[in-house]
This record gives sequence, structure tokens and C-alpha cells, in this order.
Amino acid sequence: MLDTNPWYVRTRLKTRQLLLVVALAEEGNIHRAAAALNITQPAASKLLRELEEMLQAPLFERMPRGMRPTLYGEALIRHARMMLGSLDQAQEELAALKAGRLGQVAVGAITSPGVRLLPAAVAAVKRMHANIRIMVDIDTSNVLLERLAQDKLDVVIGRLFPEHDKLRLHYEPFASEPVHAVVRRGHPLSGGKPLVLADVQHGAWIVPPAGSVLRHRFELMFQRASLALPSNIVEASALLFITRALEQSDMIAVLAEDVAHYYAAHGMVDILPLPMECKMDDFGLITPAEKILSPAVALMIDTLRTVGREAYRHEVC
Repeated sequence: MLDTNPWYVRTRLKTRQLLLVVALAEEGNIHRAAAALNITQPAASKLLRELEEMLQAPLFERMPRGMRPTLYGEALIRHARMMLGSLDQAQEELAALKAGRLGQVAVGAITSPGVRLLPAAVAAVKRMHANIRIMVDIDTSNVLLERLAQDKLDVVIGRLFPEHDKLRLHYEPFASEPVHAVVRRGHPLSGGKPLVLADVQHGAWIVPPAGSVLRHRFELMFQRASLALPSNIVEASALLFITRALEQSDMIAVLAEDVAHYYAAHGMVDILPLPMECKMDDFGLITPAEKILSPAVALMIDTLRTVGREAYRHEVC
């Protein structure tokens, strides 16, 4: 039987209390959280105290220099973000309907599908509904998944690692991600005979930062070939820096296949004839498992699936 008097009605849970819980999680301080909500610190303290009494659980630990969520607080913060996100979504959809638009969608992607998949999907959505507002974010999987958890993104094309909570995320794999070694146009090694790792072992390399998965696999590639690791290295992940540094030197950089082909097609780099056995794990479509999708988000997801099947039809995981 449907509960016509759910707990949040019985307890008169206030939207401002949910806003305060999220603000405390982000600010870590009652004074800053109160300022963010444009209320006084005593008013914020009262809201929190009433909420903790209502739930009969401590939500935050009072520390000497701030506040830290308890286990109960972390659970409520997660659900508060979802509820507030749903309310924002409802307002946006109503406004979109009034204005004759379908709504908006925020999509994040790691670099490789951000180059190959996402532009085509965005163009397809805009052809169908020109007034949909689309926000695009290109970053690492960890950063994008954090923004997804905070309801700052609706969908992510990225990777899941063991530390991610897969129970609350839905994942559809698209493809794995090979990598290439690239150099500037006219580099002494480009355009010649096939290379092996020993030919480039003592070269100057631009490599991913230490601790990254690709850096680990790059080093493992040399170890498996019984070669010492390159010692002349620069650690960088920013593509603008990498392409500019290549242009001004004889360095060799490690780039995802799609990114390497994009820059090669525009005459910015050459891809070395060098097998690189350090490909990344598969990436795919990641969405919150429990979130109700707006029409705009559902359309974007369907379009990403359709474009993804075509883009990666020969590279299915």
C-alpha cells in the first residue's frame, strides 16, 4: 500500500535543511555554509540541530576548525544532492516547456571520445532540437565522476576504476583506447622504417603524470621488453602544452589513438611507426543508476549510444 504520509512529510523536512547539509559538505564550516545560503550562523546552527533531532542521528562532527560529516551525514548528503538536483531539473523542464524548448543536458567526456564521439553526438542532438542547451566538460574520469556524483553532470563518457561505487552507476562499455607515440612533423624518426622500443629508449619523452594508469603501463611496456625506463622525461597531460612542446623540440609524446589521429590529420604531429603495447582499459557511457532522466538527457544518451555504435563498430569491448 502506498504510504500517503511519508517520513519527510511527517517530520516536515525543509528544503533549506537539505541546502544546508550540502553547503556544509562543500564548505566544511558552519559560518561559510550560512553565508552561502545568505542566512545567519545561529539560524544555520538551529536548522542543523532541528534536523539532527528529527533524524535522531548526528550528521556532522564538530571539529576545532570546521565540521566533518559522519556516516549518517554522508548518506544524507548524497540523497540531498539527488533531491535538490531533481527539484532543479523539474524547474528547468517547466521553464523549457514554457519557452518551447526541451531542456538542457550536461555531458562530460575523457579526451579520446571527447574528440571522436562527443562532437558528432552533440551535432546530432542539435539537428533534432536546436534549442536544447548542452554543456560539455572534458576532463579525467575521476574528475568527471565526482561532478556526476554532485549532479553537476548528467552523463559521462569515461572509465570506471575499482574505487568507484559501481552499485549506484550504470556502465555501458564502448571501446578500449590504444595509444601512439607522436612527434613533430619532420622529426628525425618520422617517415622512416618501423621502430622498436630500443630505438626510442634514450629519447626525450613527454609522459602522463606519475601514478596514472597510462604511466604505469608505459613503464611496464619497457620492463617487459627488458629495457631500462626512459630517464629523459617531462610529465604533462595538458594537450596544448604537449603539442606546443613537440613543435619546439625532438621530444616524443604518448597520446590516445583518437587524439593522435586528430592532430596528425591537422598536420600538427606525426605518428611514429612504433608498436605501443600499453593501451588503456575500456571506456563507456556512465549514468547514475537511480536518477530519473529528463527528456533532454534521455535524448543525449540515446544519441551517444547510436553514434557510439557507429564510431566504435570495429572496436567493441
